[in-house]
Amino acid sequence: MDILQLAQTKMALAPNLTPIVRELPADLETPVSVYLKLAGSAPSFLLESVSGGEQLARYSFIGVNPSLAYVLKGRRLETHRLHGDTREISMQELDGEQNPLEALQAALRVFFEPSVRLSEHRSMPDAIFLLADTIVAFDHAFGRLLLIGNACLDSHNGLSPQAVEARLDEIQRRLAMPVPTGIKITHQPAKLAEQNHDSSANMTRQEYIEAVKSAKEHIAAGDIFQVVLSQRIDRKSHAAPFDIYRALRRLNPSPYMFYFDFDGLAGELPLRLIGASPEMHVRLENRSASVRPIAGTRRRGSHPDEDAALERELLADPKERAEHVMLVDLGRNDLGRICEFGSVRVVEQMTTERYSHVIHIVSHVEGELRQEYDAFDLLKATFPAGTVSGAPKIRAMQIINKLEPSARGPYAGAVGYFGYDGGMDTCIAIRTMVMQGQTVSLQAGAGIVADSVPENEYQETLNKLNALAVALDMAEQQEAAR
Repeated sequence: MDILQLAQTKMALAPNLTPIVRELPADLETPVSVYLKLAGSAPSFLLESVSGGEQLARYSFIGVNPSLAYVLKGRRLETHRLHGDTREISMQELDGEQNPLEALQAALRVFFEPSVRLSEHRSMPDAIFLLADTIVAFDHAFGRLLLIGNACLDSHNGLSPQAVEARLDEIQRRLAMPVPTGIKITHQPAKLAEQNHDSSANMTRQEYIEAVKSAKEHIAAGDIFQVVLSQRIDRKSHAAPFDIYRALRRLNPSPYMFYFDFDGLAGELPLRLIGASPEMHVRLENRSASVRPIAGTRRRGSHPDEDAALERELLADPKERAEHVMLVDLGRNDLGRICEFGSVRVVEQMTTERYSHVIHIVSHVEGELRQEYDAFDLLKATFPAGTVSGAPKIRAMQIINKLEPSARGPYAGAVGYFGYDGGMDTCIAIRTMVMQGQTVSLQAGAGIVADSVPENEYQETLNKLNALAVALDMAEQQEAAR
């Protein structure tokens, strides 16, 4: 994807918009410094690519002061204008709605027409969408900043070209200022976080093990082939939210780094979403749809030779291979429902990728989206990802709802963007912290199959939680040093 090329083409989903683009050098900036200079008022976001090849990590995006926000709560959609009122729309009213994006494509096709009634989260909406009409794109490949504003040809329905130019002037002025001062985050050795925090888990070790045993009984009975069971830890923290993000990106750089400050869109307490996801949920670019299943895990070794040995062990493990193949097939089936017949293929199969605390098996599946479908249909067809739910999906989600003691909230959902060109790029909300007020929630799961060892699956969740816990420790140490 080349953003300048996209800006010169007609935007399929918004023909009345004209992008205005300015290019600046980025040799003295990072996505973090740009965000710190621009994020003065919420809501705001940073979508950052820290690791990966050109296809996974060319651009990072910074957005502040979105003109509109959608908050989805069950079958009702709230619209929040940056400097205006809040309006609630019922699903019955959506047919008469016009853009933006046809009232979020009729509230995500009536919120995916759910077949599973899941328990409500304690205080969290089902989805939040921000209309980012002015953003900064950080082009890692060419070392440049692209300041992008969307001007509306009908100024009654959006920003006029003059208003967009004024916004870009203000962004350019703020980018010329120094980065706000702060204490440098020190990188502590990655080790198991101490358990002396003000924290609570939604499952004890024994409760998780019993849940795994129950899941295996469902597998033995033929209800499912695989299910992902997760546990959540809630911690009180006085660390600054963006310091937590900075610590996480140092400790666990990933293709999909993200920081969302939703401020009060989710309720009285400010909500932040802080993540370092290794896994694509689904992407659509030039009608090419792709998923990248990750399934199969080992801890990282203490030196390169041990890493290599663990990778060989992982790829030779029949249980891990069977689980991975099953989820690759599920990804193929998801794409096959809305892609051209015969176009779905596995282009990369069972390779390994190393992260700060774990090693994963990864595959890549692609297909050509049929003309009658769009990015919203693609999200609906693939949500939730099989790698965080199970197979078959609906029955797996029913079992998750029974065995997990609390609703997942953002965990295992999707984070990313939809573009006016019709494209989309999303990741799965794993390796993700949800911060509401001073409470930080960490959550991780393990894939359960017929020959899973319950104690091993519990340990796998701890290994995944550890990178998050250590990042939180690092940010808290910084806060204590102030």
